[in-house]
Amino acid sequence: MIVDAHHHLWDLSVRDQDWITGPGLAPLRRDFTLGDLRPEAHAAGVGRTVLVQTVTVPEETPEFLALADRHELIGGVVGWTDLTRPGIVGELARLRALPGGRHLKGIRHQVQAEPDPEWLLRPDVRRGLAAVADAGLVYDLVVRPHQLPACVRAAAEHPGLTFVLDHLGKPPIASGATEPWAGAVRALAALPNTVCKLSGLVTEADPASWTVRDLRPYADVVLDAFGPHRLMFGSDWPVCTLAASYGEVVAVAAGLTAGLSEPERAAVFRTTAARVYGL
Repeated sequence: MIVDAHHHLWDLSVRDQDWITGPGLAPLRRDFTLGDLRPEAHAAGVGRTVLVQTVTVPEETPEFLALADRHELIGGVVGWTDLTRPGIVGELARLRALPGGRHLKGIRHQVQAEPDPEWLLRPDVRRGLAAVADAGLVYDLVVRPHQLPACVRAAAEHPGLTFVLDHLGKPPIASGATEPWAGAVRALAALPNTVCKLSGLVTEADPASWTVRDLRPYADVVLDAFGPHRLMFGSDWPVCTLAASYGEVVAVAAGLTAGLSEPERAAVFRTTAARVYGL
C-alpha cells in the first residue's frame, strides 16, 4: 500500500480558492473532491493519504477533520491555524477536540506568500511553533528557496518539532539551476528533526515539456541529503494535473527511486509518512 503524504481538495461552491488566478492555473478552477480522488488513488495503489490545507481561513481545517472522520482513505490532516494568535495553545486543543480531531497531524501556513523571508523567525511565530511542538503535531514548510535559510534556523531553534519540507522547497527546475537551493536543502537536512516530501516536482519544471531526466538531479539531492527514511512521496494532486496525471506522478516517483532497495522504497512510499504523521 502506498501512502500519498500530500494532496488537496476543494469545493468552489463552499469557498473560493483565491490563489487560483491567471491562465496558467485556469484548469484548477473547478471542484476537486474526494470522489474525484478516490478512483485515481486506488488505481495507483494508494490506500491512505494526508490532506493538506490550501487557504488560510479557520473554517477549512474543521471541515477537513470531519471529512477524514468519515472516509478511511484520509489518514491525516495538515491544517491551518493562525500561529501568531496569543491563544494558539487553546486553539490547537479546540481543533483536537472537534469531530475527527484525532486526524489532525500537522499545521501549515503559506509561508511562500509572506514577503518577509524570515517570517518563521518572528517572535510570535516562534511562540506558535513551540505550541505546535507541545501539541505533538508536526509543521509543514511550504517555502521558496530564498526562505530556506530561515527554515534551517527555525528547525535548529525547535529541536522537539518535526519540520516537513513540502515539494523539496520548490527548486528552480525549469531553469536547470541547483544552487543555492541545493546547499540550503542540505543544511536543513543536516538537522535530525527535518523530513522532506518527494512532491511538486512536475509543476516546478516546464509543465509542457518536462522529462524525468529534468527532475532527477533535484530528487537525487534530497535522496542523498535526507535519505529514504526521511523522505516521503506526495502527489500534490490536483495541482500536479497542470503537468501530469495522478498515475503519472506516482510512476515518476517510482522511476526516481528505482535504484533504492525494497526497504528504502517502502520508506519513501509508506513507512516514513506513517511514522511522521502517526497514521
